[in-house]
Amino acid sequence: MLDRTQRPVFREIGNISLKEPIKKQFGNGLPVYIFQSPEQELVRIEWIFENAYLDGEIENPLLNSALSALLKEGTNSMSSAEIADKVDFYGAFLVPEYSFDVTSLSLYTLNRHSQILLPLVKDILTEASIPQQELDTYLRNNKQKFQVSIQKNDYLARRKFYNLIFGTGNRYGRTPKLEDYDAITRMQLIELYQKEIVPGNCTLIVSGNVSDELLQELEQIFGAEWHGVPSVSLEKPVLVQGSSELSYVEKDSALQSAIRLGCQTISRTHPDYPALQFVNTLLGGFFGSRLMRNIREEKGYTYSIGSAVATLKHTGFMTIVTEVGVDVTQATLEEIEKEINLLKAKLASEDEVNLVKTYMEGSMLGSLESIFSHADKFKSVLLNEMTLTYYSYYMDQIRNMSPEKVYDIANKYLDFNAMVKVVVGKISQKEPIHQAVVN
Repeated sequence: MLDRTQRPVFREIGNISLKEPIKKQFGNGLPVYIFQSPEQELVRIEWIFENAYLDGEIENPLLNSALSALLKEGTNSMSSAEIADKVDFYGAFLVPEYSFDVTSLSLYTLNRHSQILLPLVKDILTEASIPQQELDTYLRNNKQKFQVSIQKNDYLARRKFYNLIFGTGNRYGRTPKLEDYDAITRMQLIELYQKEIVPGNCTLIVSGNVSDELLQELEQIFGAEWHGVPSVSLEKPVLVQGSSELSYVEKDSALQSAIRLGCQTISRTHPDYPALQFVNTLLGGFFGSRLMRNIREEKGYTYSIGSAVATLKHTGFMTIVTEVGVDVTQATLEEIEKEINLLKAKLASEDEVNLVKTYMEGSMLGSLESIFSHADKFKSVLLNEMTLTYYSYYMDQIRNMSPEKVYDIANKYLDFNAMVKVVVGKISQKEPIHQAVVN
């Protein structure tokens, strides 16, 4: 019986073992990665496509996000309602997802329903009709959402931040305008669909209760019966970081200011990436971070502030985000600058470094709760053309962090003066504006 008068024994987290997939290749060249877990009742099947862009056009993420949303809204033989009814009847989920670099379609289902649902997915991936009526509904709804969002300070700050940090001529930095929705045509989406949704541009990841029968069905339907060559533009987008001067969008009636600042940095493929993640976590990446302690707990300027390091296919970036009262906007910027400069000027304590180590190791362990989590970890490295050995390297780098290493990485990658800085709201007249104001 558990003795609740005794605290649990403390044990350090040892090596974390990630499941390796079984790799196959179908006859049409489609790569397949299988994560087998017979005790799991569900199976998840993910069709992942690298985003294509129409030739001769500025990279417009609206087209890919629209294509993702409309994939399951009708085929040459089924309406959107019929597709939805069939998926619901069998207790399945069919989830399209879009990101800057890839579009995916995921099917969650019980193994025994695969004979009915896999042909449905095949119909979507080969015979999607993108009906004009569904497109009109999508555009109308998203224009309404856009008009609501554009009134929000945090949304405006995020748009401006991406414009400045990446430039506006590429998929990462170009943010939509209202008229961009009206410019989308059904023929553009069909052209993009024919170019992108082909086996030569697809990766298949299957996880859960993957039976031999299911694999045979997948190989027949998506190997022998599915054809198409890749025609994806792989050219790296031109990324240009904008001015480090403060970009200030004033809103007279604002009670709060949205603050967002950051810079382009390294991606997951760089050897320093785990160490930079560690420094980011210490600075603003968890509830016990320096930014949270200073600006929320000590100063009471905000309910929440955080920083993040993100990786994309062609770059990486760091961002710090918060919303504060207009009377403390400038003071918040100064405190953020102070915390960044303090990291670069003074060694962190051993206790603080050990706390962040424990937090990050625990977060990694907690993120592996199911076979689907293992598949997600694999997907993250696969899309960056890496292997699962990355996670062993990652954990070693975290365990070997020291106050001296934190100091070195902070000085190498963090420079407040070079960061893009965006404020949307109001800077109180009581506060001096130390940066140049631009619109």
